Amino acid sequence: MTAAQQDYLDLMKMILTDFHHVGRVEYRPLRIYSWRTRLLHAFHTQLLRLGYAIVRPEVTRLEDRMEGLDWPQAADSMIGMKRMQNIEACMASVLQDGVPGDFIETGVWRGGGTIMMRAVLKAFGVRDRMVWAADSFEGLPAPDTEKYPEDRGDEHYRQSPLAVSLEEVKANFAKYGLLDDQVKFLKGWFADTLPSAPIAQLAVLRLDGDMYGSTMDALEALYPKLSPGGYCIVDDYHAVQGCRKAIHDYRSRMQITEPIEEIDRLGVFWRKSR
Repeated sequence: MTAAQQDYLDLMKMILTDFHHVGRVEYRPLRIYSWRTRLLHAFHTQLLRLGYAIVRPEVTRLEDRMEGLDWPQAADSMIGMKRMQNIEACMASVLQDGVPGDFIETGVWRGGGTIMMRAVLKAFGVRDRMVWAADSFEGLPAPDTEKYPEDRGDEHYRQSPLAVSLEEVKANFAKYGLLDDQVKFLKGWFADTLPSAPIAQLAVLRLDGDMYGSTMDALEALYPKLSPGGYCIVDDYHAVQGCRKAIHDYRSRMQITEPIEEIDRLGVFWRKSR
């Protein structure tokens, strides 16, 4: 890779994470799941419907943006710099080693992670691989406690800021000049879309479904398609207990023994050996 190509990817990481604005004040909506009563839930929901939110001022910190610990208002990704660097590193590794397959993120929010995937393909001049963006584009599902009792009490589905429309995500790709025929969108709940997705092989599987059920649905449908030498990345491993349990349950059932490596304080990954 030339210096100019690396500069392009470094600039993409900075912009996608809004890293160049670290240190400024952002006004962040209070997260719904931190509210304790139904009255406050109802009040905040009504404000959001009217186009308002209760916010608090926070100064963005370098450490938080590196680790992806804050919730940036202007950025197209909330995963932080280290997890963005991990996407680049894993993709560069499989491309250089000739590991076959496409690239997918399950749970894309504003699209930042998948935009970075497409940028890496552009930097490497790769035209014969796809980037898949899988999401409901309506937020997270309410827990299906009959199928996945591990999700009992999960309230991610109440988080309206997590619902970003397909049209908005496509617009985000387009503003970077990266919305083309190498980007495919899978709209719907993972249990409905991933088992029948027309994906033959994967080189990188990035899981960002937060919940036990969403993580397990993605693993069961897609991990068998991950090529040996490919990478499985888990965004929420240290952030959500249900996600972490799904990873360990699946790895135990499928006898996956490759060591889990840390990315930052939240994300992990491993390289599939067989």
